[in-house]
Parts: sequence; C-alpha cells; structure tokens
Amino acid sequence: MNTLDLAHEFLRRYIRPGDICIDATAGRGRDTALLCRLAGETGRVLAFDIQEEAVRQTRALLAREGLTAEVYLDSHANMGEYLACGSARAVVFNFGRLPGGDPRIFTVAETSIPAIAAGLECLSPGGIMSLSVYYGGANGYEERDAILSYLRTLDDRKYTVLTAEWSNRRNDPPIPIFLWKEI
Repeated sequence: MNTLDLAHEFLRRYIRPGDICIDATAGRGRDTALLCRLAGETGRVLAFDIQEEAVRQTRALLAREGLTAEVYLDSHANMGEYLACGSARAVVFNFGRLPGGDPRIFTVAETSIPAIAAGLECLSPGGIMSLSVYYGGANGYEERDAILSYLRTLDDRKYTVLTAEWSNRRNDPPIPIFLWKEI
C-alpha cells in the first residue's frame, strides 16, 4: 500500500458516472485515466499541467486506453476558468515533481495554495479532494509546510480534512490528504 493506492481507493468510493472531475496535476496521466473510467462516458474530466511533456504523456495514455478528457497546458491555479464554480465532484492533486521529468520543475507553495483554493471553489457540496504531497530532495519542505498550514485554516463547518502519516516509512514518504466539502 502506498499514497497513490490510498488516493485511488478514496476516489473509487466517491466518484460516479456522470461526475465532473479535475486532475489538477496531470503528470503521466494515471489519475486522469482513473477519473475518466470512474466518471464514464457521461462525465467530464479536466486535467492540467504546466509541462508540455506531462500533457503529451497524459494525452498519449488516454489515447491508448480509449479515454477522453480535456487536457490543458496551464497552471492548476487557473482551473476555475474552465468550469462553473461548485460543479466538480472531485479534484486530485499530486504535489512535487513529475517522476522522470525535469528535476528543476516542481510545484511550489506560491501556486499550490491558490490552486487548492481554486479547487475548493470548484467543488460541489459533498465533493472530495485528494492531495498527495511529495517533498524533500530538490523540492525541500516549504511547500509541504505551507499546504499543511493552509489546510489547518479551513473552516471545519465547511470542510473535513484528514491528513495521514506513514509511521514506518524511511526518508520523506509522501503525505496522503483527503478532504470532504460539507453539504
């Protein structure tokens, strides 16, 4: 079991055919593909990444699997410009860097916090958000600390936030975070 497995299980429990879903950090497209399968042909999936290579890999994976999504070369902080406020059932984030990608390019708090805020605005009542926070190494700890601090400020009458911690994993294991928007 790892952070990705937990995030995918969380998504499987809540997303239904016809839902609108956002992959805020497309990366290699694995989350985008899962969202497409869960939302089905009647759903809508939007995916964002700032790296052309990530957009290319996501589109290629979707084509191989016969799936359809709207894949944008744009910052996740701009997701609210692509759909109506309060319309998304799920928003997924993987913070850090693209595995195998340019190690000098990774998410940073200055755009990640506004992106989370935009994602919260996009969520419908009863919607969910999955955040996987990869940190350490070249990324450092600033983004991790900023995300955790920001999430602690969310109104507990509007959101439930669960942050998990790996107790027996070495080095800097990714942090799985799950959020529910109250009805």
